[in-house]
Amino acid sequence: MTAPRAGADPLDLARELSAEWLGHGLAARPADRPRAEAAVTELYRLIGEPAPEFVWVPSPTAALSLVRDDPPTFPPLRLRDGSLPHDPHAWPVSARLATLAENLRDRLSERIGHRVATGSWQGPTTRTAEELLAAGMPVHAVTDAVVHYALRTTLHGCVRAPMRAELMPVTGGVDGTTWYGQHDAYWVARYDVQARLGLVTYPGRDSDRLGLFAELARSTGWWWPGQGRCVMAERPVEIHTEPLPNGLYGERRLHREEGPAVRFADDTQVHVLHGTHVPTWVVTAPTVERIHAERNVEVRRSAIERIGWGAYIEQARLRLVGTAADPGNPGSELHLYDVPRELWGRPARLLLAVNGSMEPDGTHRRYGLSVPAHFDDPVAAAGWTYGLSGEQYGRLVRRT
Repeated sequence: MTAPRAGADPLDLARELSAEWLGHGLAARPADRPRAEAAVTELYRLIGEPAPEFVWVPSPTAALSLVRDDPPTFPPLRLRDGSLPHDPHAWPVSARLATLAENLRDRLSERIGHRVATGSWQGPTTRTAEELLAAGMPVHAVTDAVVHYALRTTLHGCVRAPMRAELMPVTGGVDGTTWYGQHDAYWVARYDVQARLGLVTYPGRDSDRLGLFAELARSTGWWWPGQGRCVMAERPVEIHTEPLPNGLYGERRLHREEGPAVRFADDTQVHVLHGTHVPTWVVTAPTVERIHAERNVEVRRSAIERIGWGAYIEQARLRLVGTAADPGNPGSELHLYDVPRELWGRPARLLLAVNGSMEPDGTHRRYGLSVPAHFDDPVAAAGWTYGLSGEQYGRLVRRT
């Protein structure tokens, strides 16, 4: 681990190191196989296992047939008093590695004082780092928010989650056995950055073990340890993101309109629009018929936005019920449409509004909300979506 620059501002350094780790987490280049294999071999040695045979695959999906029948990963890791329930050497390799990592993270968290980014304060999404410092938040807690919150939001929530939903459905032994390599950077970086800022020191053993997981986050994609064999997946060859709206710490989400947001060398693909994981047809061939057959509300919304609300309303032949100025978003209008029962499977009305928050490209996104069929007044319908009466909504200064 490199030492911090003498005299450098801890907040600026935290941002630099967070960006460095984000680069590893979003890397779209071939794995460094020798370094990844060396780190895994050392982890195997730490649990008393010889170096495994390494099997490399071009994508996580390509690993499915190899790891589907592996033994279950997680027996109870520890009893309430911290003791092991039985001889851990009898556990599967994956369970022993999980225990090693879990115990390491517990010890590292104790060293940094369990400085959780979202703590008892308002939360990092509401105030900038400078505002947190001005409010008296300790430097170590603010840097933790800058690094851990941003990377966890991006890599764990906005990148890994839709990828796993597409690539690794929960089936049999696959569930729970996956290690995420570059996408584990969010938790590795938390401890790494605190040390590199000089805010904490770790015992040599723990520092070395953290270094192994850091090496894997820098060098490989997802991987699956097994008895005598470790399956390793290459990183994507393409990954496309956009800034997360209203993000204060550089958070990003998957997004690509003209193709897959994530693609692997074997052409395995993940399609994501503005953070929403969608079927391929939503990006490549959205139609009104497919939209009306879709049961997932978020997927349906993304598909409608793909063809445009105006085109959807015209093609679906929705009847305009009423139009009104939006009291919560001056300069914008609310449009209320009737949706026939046969389209959405129930009586409903569609409220079309304009988002008060600006998108990353500087535009204001139009969006539709399903409201009960009894609404005839667009303002009253808008108020209902906020749990307000039409009169209360009409007194809003501005919504977001």
